[in-house]
Order: sequence, then structure tokens, then C-alpha cells
Amino acid sequence: MNFSELFRQSNQICRFSPDGKYLASVVEFRLVIRDVDTFQIQNLFSCMDTIQHVEWSADSQFILCGLYKRGLVQVWSLEQPEWKCKIDEGSAGLCDVRWSPDSRHILTTADFHLRITVWSLVTKSVSYIRYPKQCQNNIDFSADGKYLALAERRDCQDFISIFACNTWELLKHFESSTDDMAGLRWSPDSTVLCVWDNALNYLVLLYSLDGRCLSKFSAYEYALGIKTLTWSPTSQFLALGSYDEKLRLLNHVTWKTITTFSHPETVNETSAVVYKEVETRTPQPVKSDLTDIPTAALFSPQSRYEVQSAPVKVPVVIPDTNKANPRRGVGLTAFSKDCKYMYTRNDNMPHTLWIWDIQKLALCAVIIQAAPIKHVEWDPLKTRLALCTGVNKLYMWSPAGSLCVEVPVEGTFQVHALKWHPDGGSLLLLGKDMMCICYLNNVSSEAEDVSAD
Repeated sequence: MNFSELFRQSNQICRFSPDGKYLASVVEFRLVIRDVDTFQIQNLFSCMDTIQHVEWSADSQFILCGLYKRGLVQVWSLEQPEWKCKIDEGSAGLCDVRWSPDSRHILTTADFHLRITVWSLVTKSVSYIRYPKQCQNNIDFSADGKYLALAERRDCQDFISIFACNTWELLKHFESSTDDMAGLRWSPDSTVLCVWDNALNYLVLLYSLDGRCLSKFSAYEYALGIKTLTWSPTSQFLALGSYDEKLRLLNHVTWKTITTFSHPETVNETSAVVYKEVETRTPQPVKSDLTDIPTAALFSPQSRYEVQSAPVKVPVVIPDTNKANPRRGVGLTAFSKDCKYMYTRNDNMPHTLWIWDIQKLALCAVIIQAAPIKHVEWDPLKTRLALCTGVNKLYMWSPAGSLCVEVPVEGTFQVHALKWHPDGGSLLLLGKDMMCICYLNNVSSEAEDVSAD
């Protein structure tokens, strides 16, 4: 592994371009475009106010900046830096902005979800979509870029509208059986639309393109329901994480549960490998002159993984049930790119990451960290994942083993989030107000060596 020097950034607003050539980062009101290979600045754009959101177009030719406080969107071109575009929502305000799949239309959502406006960069035409529902996942584009699904709320009832992205024509409008829809999401093959109810009602609905309800699923009643939901890359599985600390896998044929993954307080599976992070705070021997070494570096905690033998006790945090959105239940889950593995994090076990073998439908590995896990992300190409815990270390896992690496930079740098490069060859590590790039060599062989020890 090799690490770059530290660079400034604001609010962890950093994005790789889809083609992998550029990295966009925000420093207050400035948008910095860097070349990924050399990390040299290619373009520097100044916006009218503090930037709250950045998004690349799918073809990597344009990038937009959302200035929510001003109700503005500024669009920049990499091929023609002198070209620029400004979208002003005026008194309607702005709470969300995103690209359409064709990279030539921009969708803005007004404050209080009063309307969605479709702006064309080619014809400069404007279209309006009324009644968008005020929920976090109220809009989703199909993976093939042909359809837009929108959650609507009319007369105290949920509806779904499907639009054609090439003409923005309404193709289908139908009523949803949800009490208070929490979101919708297309399957990766763009054939099924998944709709789920809010946390008070465990209900999942599967719709076809023509609005037919293919199936309904409810695991239980009269308790908090779905907390997270994700499709497998092959569209064969739908994973539902819920507040009862279980993850259920539905198959794409019958839409029934094929297995349920639990998160017990004691791991008894002998076939699963349990990695536990062990910290040592003893001073490290230094051969060079001690006066050249910072004191903090001498006594900084060193970490390594130890393989534990079953049974292993998992650290548990008792949630405060008197507060809204209790830290309980499966809050993080995602499939690996090849769909052979998936990870889960049970929110009342914030130190522990569970990795499941999808082919065997069994627990594969458990990673117990010294600090709560903040961010986990799969490699976009290979079967490996990276995670961080808000300390100055990067952690990785693959079927070969697990490893821990300290970020060798000057000063204090704690990793709060990370992002993979589209080719999986490097990682962007994000701190509170700094960032650096980790270039990976052959990490799989390193992990194999660590696990062998």
C-alpha cells in the first residue's frame, strides 16, 4: 500500500468521476477537480456560496453543485471550462438535485417537496412533476436508464408514477397499498420495482413495469419493521434488514424467504472465522534519533487482528428505547460485486461486522473492532471490502484473510469515511476536513500472510 499526502476537503463531499479519471472535492465554495493518477489540479471552479452537494453526470463530462441555502444549482463542464450553467429555483427553494441517466437533464426538488422540476441543458426547456412524496427514497432511475419511478402522495394516499426518461412522458400511474411509503428501488435488471412501508409497518411490495403487484411480503406485525433494504447485483435476492436484529433473504422466483440471518450475542459457529482487533499501547522500539520522532507517534496504539476460537462474545450496546430511531436492528448491509458474500452490521452491536457466504447461506466471518464501525464498502470489482472506525487506520477483509494498516501521514488524521475508485485500484480516505488516497498493490496476498500468522 502507498498513501498520498493530505489534502483539504469540506464535509466529506468528494466524488470519483464514473470513468475514474478525476476526483472532485469541495473546499467550502470551491470545487476542485484533480487527476486521479497524479493528484494534480485540473480545474478549479468557484461557486456563489457554500456547496452542499456534488454529483457527476453519467458520461463524466459535467458536474453539478447544489447550493441548497441559496436555492441554486451550478453546472460546470470539464471539456469546456468556460461553459457554465446556473439553475435558480427562486422562492420555491431547493432540497435535492440529481442528474438524469442521459447526462443532459437535471432534476431539482423544491423545499417541502412541493414539486420536481426537470431542466434540459440542450433545449433549455422546463417540465414540472407534481405531488412528490416527502420521503428519503422517493425517486429512483432504473439501471438501464429508461425509466423513472416516483413516489407520490395525493389525498392521503400513496401512488407510484413511472416516466420514460427519453421523453418524460407518464407511462403508468397506479395506487400503492402502503400506509406511508418509505421508499422505492428498482432491481438491477430494471424489471421489478420494490416498494416498502415505513418502520411502523413491515410491508414490502414488488411491482412489474405495468403496475401489477407481483408479491407482498410481511415478516411480522405490531413491531418496528424494515430498517434497510438492498438488491443483489444479479437481482436474484432481495435482502431485508429489520429492527428485530435479523436479515431476511427473498428469492426472485417466489419472493419468499429462503433464509434468515440472525446476530446472536455469542458466536458459536466453528466454521466461521472470528477476527478481533487487539490494541497495544506499548512504546515501539525506534533505532533512529528519538528527538526526530513525535511523542504521539511513539505511544500511538498499534493494532492487529487475532483469530478467536468459538464461542466468542460479541460486544452489545443497550439502545435507549425512549428516543426516536433507536440504535437497534440491521442498519447496514450490502452484497459483494460477484454476489458470493454480503455483510451486515447490527446497530446495537456497532463494533461487529458480520460477513455471510451466500452460496452456503451461512456465516463466513465475523470482524470485531475496538471502536464502532463507521463506514463499510465493497470493492467494485473484486471480492474484498474496506472499513473504517474513526481512527487513523484502514481495515480490509477478503476470503484470504483480514488486515489492519495505519495511515502513515503527518499530524492527526482519523478516517471517518472511504470510497473505492471505480477500478478498485485505490481508496479515498476521508477525515473530518482532510483526505488522502490509498493506492493498493496486492492486498489479497498481504491479508493471506496476516491470517496465516
